[in-house]
Amino acid sequence: MTQALDGVAPLAHLGVIAVSGEDAVSFLQNQLTNDVALLGSGEARLAAYCSAKGRMQASFVCFKPSDTEVLLVMSRDILPQTLKRLSMFVLRAKAKLRDASGEYELWGVAGGQAPRRPWESKRDGATTLVGLYPADGTPRALAIGARPPGPELDPALWAWGEVRAGVATITAPIVEAFVPQMLNYESVGGVNFKKGCYPGQEIVARSQFRGTLKRRAFLAHGPAQLSVGQELFHESDASQPCGTVAQAAAAPGGACDAIVSIQLAAAQGGKVLAGGAELKLSPPPYPLLDDI
Repeated sequence: MTQALDGVAPLAHLGVIAVSGEDAVSFLQNQLTNDVALLGSGEARLAAYCSAKGRMQASFVCFKPSDTEVLLVMSRDILPQTLKRLSMFVLRAKAKLRDASGEYELWGVAGGQAPRRPWESKRDGATTLVGLYPADGTPRALAIGARPPGPELDPALWAWGEVRAGVATITAPIVEAFVPQMLNYESVGGVNFKKGCYPGQEIVARSQFRGTLKRRAFLAHGPAQLSVGQELFHESDASQPCGTVAQAAAAPGGACDAIVSIQLAAAQGGKVLAGGAELKLSPPPYPLLDDI
């Protein structure tokens, strides 16, 4: 299956917020879960924007095309509300935020030309390539700018690779559904526990203390289509949901793959059900960061 995951796909479901000005970096440093101040020219960052209760309102791939501008690539369906909310906190900071989606082309690149390390950023002519987590060993990248060379890749197949990589993107049905650790963000470079304050920082940090993480992200495979935000149930209790679908895509050859956030107790044994059908769970395709 992974041999077919090769080529370039347009990513019409993503958009871009541009933050520019001499305070652009310091402004975002006070808003996001990751360290933007230390973001170098050859790297990118995964980051979340949280509510005061530590719940993820949006997620971004961030990189700096210059010292005074940061681009935030995110799901287009929640871009307007995210832009509006972030703009409320600019106050006296010398930073301007705008919807720059019309200024950039976004592409998904799978195969040999993708950077080998996640969140590595490199410039290739008129295009910036940001390394993403691989899908079943296949290198992948986000491309911003001119279309990279390569065969056409079906966007549906790219969406399936996104799921197989195990790094969920926040979209409208799951806004404020999870703290970052419920989607393993601390284990894929999305949270920096040493940086300064940001909305929800105390709750995110407290969630990482040893023994307090009760829910994690897993990969799941099911016989029927799953929808983002769909509740999951354990066979032992049909009345209380034990998890939520965070991202889903049709699998090649039929059925459906998903990233699901599940209570650890439910994932340790017994059947997890979606719409009455059993899901096959598997660990995320990367090691989890130890609790603090």
